[in-house]
Amino acid sequence: MKKFFEDIKKDIKFKSAGPGKALTEDARSKPAVAASSSSTKHSRHAPSEGAQMAGAAALARIEQTQRPKVHTSKEAIRNQVKRELEAEAAALAEKENVVRAEESTVRDPACLSVSGVYFTCPLTGATLTKSQREVHIKEAILMRFDEDNIEASVMMVHTFTKDREKVKAAVDIISKYVENICKNPSEEKYRKIKVSNKVFQEKVRPVEGSWEFLQALGFISVMLPVEGQEGEEEFLVLPEQSADDLELMKERRDRLQRGEPVRAQLDRQPQAFRPSPNAQRFELPPDFYNLTAEELKKEQQQRSELVEKNAMLRTKAMREREEQKERRKYNYTLLRIRLPDGNLLQATFYAWDRLHALFELVRESLVDGWQPFELIAPGGQKLQESEEVSLVESNLVPAALLTFAWDAAVQADIAAAGGNSSTLLKPELLEKIQTLS
Repeated sequence: MKKFFEDIKKDIKFKSAGPGKALTEDARSKPAVAASSSSTKHSRHAPSEGAQMAGAAALARIEQTQRPKVHTSKEAIRNQVKRELEAEAAALAEKENVVRAEESTVRDPACLSVSGVYFTCPLTGATLTKSQREVHIKEAILMRFDEDNIEASVMMVHTFTKDREKVKAAVDIISKYVENICKNPSEEKYRKIKVSNKVFQEKVRPVEGSWEFLQALGFISVMLPVEGQEGEEEFLVLPEQSADDLELMKERRDRLQRGEPVRAQLDRQPQAFRPSPNAQRFELPPDFYNLTAEELKKEQQQRSELVEKNAMLRTKAMREREEQKERRKYNYTLLRIRLPDGNLLQATFYAWDRLHALFELVRESLVDGWQPFELIAPGGQKLQESEEVSLVESNLVPAALLTFAWDAAVQADIAAAGGNSSTLLKPELLEKIQTLS
């Protein structure tokens, strides 16, 4: 724009200089016409004094708008983060659509045993897909600033930065700031943080939420002169604190040190199904795999080779290694439990969940969950809830059909007392019971 206005000025100056002439032309000829022409063109094209002032003002505005403005207010920061989250959400949604399009060539959605893997936000209770969870949690944390800026900034520090070593380093440095202030409350130097300081720039500033936490402690951003150099630099300065304020700072530092990442919790999606001959048929969606859609296609192409390999003579150690490799492909497992009345209970678990998680879900789904029961894995193995064994170690990944059985001795006592119940699953599950396709 600035160059545009300069070009206009040059053009006006050129046109107002009058008509051109050949070098051989007599300079004394046609003076009146030239003067008249020059006068006419000048009056038509030369800018007035008001126009020149307006042009100068426009140039000044352009130069001013070209300089980047630094917004340091909390509201400006939150708005910027919100815009970034919206852009991130749009990018994730587009990516999810692409992945779904690719996945449709791998699995027919109508034949899947479960539509996908879902999660619950611990802050809002919303049910989320894998691609939605991270953006949703970030938005939920930002909303907490209106209620408790210390809690929200602690969540930011521990959640937004994935590298736990970087988070620990930032937390340790901020804790040291607080410790120095509390030990030397009257020393002004401990209540000033030079923003350009190398340690602050490399260890603290890159961890999202650290700046907000310091502001929540009471630090304010100010420009101060620096001895031995021209101009001013940005500092975070904490006003002098009272004894009560210092105790509160210690408590807030402890909250920062105890902070944990906010993670979406797996929604096990318990479902009830009527008795079905398809109970052992499982078609898992790509969400269950620790693979991309492209890798899934390659896996299908290799299945014929796997069949041939299984027909070959292999040692037990070779088979176990291949089984372990196969199980590592999965992040989740889909388990069905066949109940004594023939109905099926289905739920999703992490592959590394302990057996206790499985027993707990079954217990919570039963009307008489207080009664002891057994779960029998394929092959007749009885699972032990007390064992610290994961589902993958129990060969229950990526899917399995288990058999439920009440404790025989307890059932005999209940039957003798006439207290047997015909209904096993809770009403809320039976109300939505489905038929396996």
